[in-house]
Amino acid sequence: MTDEAWEARCAALWERLDAMGREEFVQAMKDLAAECGDEAVGLFEVGGAHDSTGFTEDAVGYYERAVAAGLSGVRRRRVSIQMASSLRETGRPAEALAVIADERARGSDAYDGALAMCEALTLAKLGRDREGLSVALTALAPHLPRYQRSTVNYARGLVGLDPVA
Repeated sequence: MTDEAWEARCAALWERLDAMGREEFVQAMKDLAAECGDEAVGLFEVGGAHDSTGFTEDAVGYYERAVAAGLSGVRRRRVSIQMASSLRETGRPAEALAVIADERARGSDAYDGALAMCEALTLAKLGRDREGLSVALTALAPHLPRYQRSTVNYARGLVGLDPVA
């Protein structure tokens, strides 16, 4: 289990990402994760450190291990988004879509838009641009000051679905 002090130190380390070298940042995160007391959280943060410094392929393994170790809470949702993104960028977009579908089935929260963004980019990577645009427009619609229903119906039309009344 992590505590507030550890979480604050982790947040402070993330704030220094751009000021540190890639390997230096990853090592600092590994050192911090070793102190955290929650294997799943530590693995998630180390995976994120790899991902954010361009070691994307390495990140996937950490993300998978974090999930297997029982990662929960908001980090569970974030790991799915980050792992799907990493899978997409390392040439495994079909696996990324499976991760996204599994995460969608887990429910809805503040990260729905980020999940939709990841899905839209993954669909585009697979050459399914119209589906990706449909996902992105559907996610955008609730944030528009007007035209929400029209936007959703246009998005549905892109993929051959009937409009909603």
